[in-house]
Amino acid sequence: MENKNIIHWGIIGVGDVTEVKSGPAFNKSKNSGLIAVMRRNAEKAADYARRHNVPKWYSNASELINDPEVDAVYIATPPESHAQYAIEAMRAGKPVYVEKPMARNHRESMEMLKVSEETGMPLCVAYYRRTLPAFLKVKELVEKQAIGKPLLVNIKLYKQAAEKNQKREEMHWHVFPEIAGAGHFFDLASHQFDYLDFVFGPVKEVSGKAENKAGLYPAEDTVTGTWKHESGVTGTGSWCFVADASSEKDEIEIIGEKGRIVLPCFSPGNVILQNENGTREYEFTNPKHISQNLVQQVSNEFLGQGKSVSTGISAARTSWVLDEMVKNYYPEKQ
Repeated sequence: MENKNIIHWGIIGVGDVTEVKSGPAFNKSKNSGLIAVMRRNAEKAADYARRHNVPKWYSNASELINDPEVDAVYIATPPESHAQYAIEAMRAGKPVYVEKPMARNHRESMEMLKVSEETGMPLCVAYYRRTLPAFLKVKELVEKQAIGKPLLVNIKLYKQAAEKNQKREEMHWHVFPEIAGAGHFFDLASHQFDYLDFVFGPVKEVSGKAENKAGLYPAEDTVTGTWKHESGVTGTGSWCFVADASSEKDEIEIIGEKGRIVLPCFSPGNVILQNENGTREYEFTNPKHISQNLVQQVSNEFLGQGKSVSTGISAARTSWVLDEMVKNYYPEKQ
């Protein structure tokens, strides 16, 4: 695609995530345009196309993939079909940008990477925190040794259960492992572990324990674990998705020899730096379409004009960490 001046995108799966977070970014990025969308429900596909001024819509993924005017494919379906659609698109000669987590498990992620290598088609994953101002600032502070040598990182993520008063058929697909790969942990901790991979490098050791404490749904609802990065930084984390409102917390804490950095991963909040110079807070504003910075990078890479900071290779590493953290609960991951 190096000879093209603009990349024409097709989206498979135009659900909620594509309404504001990602979908409009494909038209608002430079040298990028959205020309086709697909959803199994034809009426909803047509409605999305109409509301977002997209010229084509499909209710069949293969038809979108094989549309000669579609240069690249963004896969925004639930994880159960990420590998299937990504492999089909790459074999059709189309580079792929896929939602996170990369797939339901590490095995599927590696299958996707294998096809990417075989076909020469680039594969990127939507870990957009690698491009957001607050997260880039924290990486810069760590690299400039604002807290001295980094020693360890602590993650705490506790949320109330939206499923408390829901019937099973009303629950989101995130709590059904056959669709999501695991529970809310895969959806949210994937962003956290990918970001730590970005700052501290790959994880080389992982130990975790997943449990279902509330019995609301099939997936795990509580996870604890420890890990170690190749750089020597160690980590501890706890995640609970059935906590009381009084316990809600969203925090990544980085401890160094000369201070610490604290930031939220999902909720609004400032980056806090504490060191020998006192306490400083950094305030940032995210793009309206939060994945736009990464969409721009991916579009540039697919046009041969740059590199994306989030690749299939880095995302597959996160898939391995996630599997290791919950494998006691899922025999098939062992």
